[in-house]
Amino acid sequence: MTVYVLVLVVYLGALAAVGVKMSGRSRSAGDFAIGGRQVGPWVTALSFVAAYYSSVVIIGGGAFGWRYGLATLWIGAGNVLLGTTLAWIVLGRRVRRMTGRLDAMTLPGFFAARYGSPQARLFSAAVTGLFLVVYNVSVLKGMANAFEVLMDLPYWAGVLISGVVILFYTAVGGYLAVVWTSMIQAIVMIAALLLLTFMSLQKVGGMAELVARLSAVDPGLVTTPGTWGWAGLVSFTLIVSLGTWGMPQLLVRFYSIRDDRMLRAGTVIVTVGASIALLPYLNGAVARVLVPTLDSADQAIPALTQLVLNDWGGALFLAGVVAAGMSTFAGVLIIIASSLVRDVWIEGLGRPLAPATELRASRLTSLAVGVVSLLIALKPPALVLVLTAFSWAVIASTNLWPLLFGIYWRRTSARATLASMVAGTTAALLWQAWPRLGWLPGLPPGLAGVHGFVVGTAVALVVILIGTLAGRPAPVACVRRAWGEPAAGDD
Repeated sequence: MTVYVLVLVVYLGALAAVGVKMSGRSRSAGDFAIGGRQVGPWVTALSFVAAYYSSVVIIGGGAFGWRYGLATLWIGAGNVLLGTTLAWIVLGRRVRRMTGRLDAMTLPGFFAARYGSPQARLFSAAVTGLFLVVYNVSVLKGMANAFEVLMDLPYWAGVLISGVVILFYTAVGGYLAVVWTSMIQAIVMIAALLLLTFMSLQKVGGMAELVARLSAVDPGLVTTPGTWGWAGLVSFTLIVSLGTWGMPQLLVRFYSIRDDRMLRAGTVIVTVGASIALLPYLNGAVARVLVPTLDSADQAIPALTQLVLNDWGGALFLAGVVAAGMSTFAGVLIIIASSLVRDVWIEGLGRPLAPATELRASRLTSLAVGVVSLLIALKPPALVLVLTAFSWAVIASTNLWPLLFGIYWRRTSARATLASMVAGTTAALLWQAWPRLGWLPGLPPGLAGVHGFVVGTAVALVVILIGTLAGRPAPVACVRRAWGEPAAGDD
């Protein structure tokens, strides 16, 4: 306990110090939300890794590895190739340029400026804000589960310890505090996962022995799709990979990088760092052999850590889990606060604020949203990765196609965009609620494992395509501004 407390006090104290240091550099709402668009490639890339592969992936991915075996490695591979590398290649440069031209600091703000649609701004802000709170609950739960097992603390104590430090440095330092602490957290997280993987494989006797022992437990744990089935494995891989393309707390990294030419170096850095995504699933499979009995699958990685690492190694891993969760939680707080203040209050309700007042309102809103997340996390409703998948499905169904079409297809219709958001969100929610609605017939056996993300994004895609082809394009002035062209009267 002494070792754990010592490591955590030093680590959390360092994060708080970064928040204080960065507080002097957040002089406006733009600094608070996106760091004044002056962040370098290393910080941008590593903070992306930390925000993406949070305690949700470490704890939740381990839980799925424990439950479904080695087939879950495909999820990690999808995270790297689709969710990270391809996202940076396809989205990075265009998002950075267009948000700069449109002076957009949030994703709902981008929709309003790109499509001339205040309705799209409000709908996206409402859905994103609500379901990012659900996501934050899953992040807090992952950190608290690690405290619970590794330090024998009550679950509620883990929630409070994690949450209070995050609330402090986020509210004080804003986005710059978030990305700089996230870079530190990514390094700690990578080191912790590499250490755990090396020691776990050594304990189980290597990969060949792991496969043999897993096969003895259940042959489905070493085959693809294994015990999960194709519907569950493929749809879940898509949601936690392509789903990131519509997640504001990750997209904001493209807004804030100093120059779009830095994205090339950032893509290499982020791909290497993102490779750690495979390790939680592998370690979860190891835990199935070494720790076959658990009260909850979410305890697989903490229990494995307790078994294979000494006190200093366990303390490092706990710091890594906390680091991963904090970086994500803090980034989400910034997104929600900026969106509520700017997109809902100032733009949506037409209540302008002075720059100093807007900055203060953003800080207070981040605190309020964080407190709400803490209270909900004290009684979480489900497994970490289940919560994450639910929230990501709805957010991606709302934002994914309006963003992708908005940066690549000039003709995309404003009305079709709003209709796509509403239809995608409704479809994702209805599909995920379907099994619990007794008055509806059961899903066909072949579709029962398909996640709401696949249904929601498919419906949203059809709506935006048909609506754009049949309807009017977005206002010409909005399109020309987004593409960096002179206004019509200036030709």
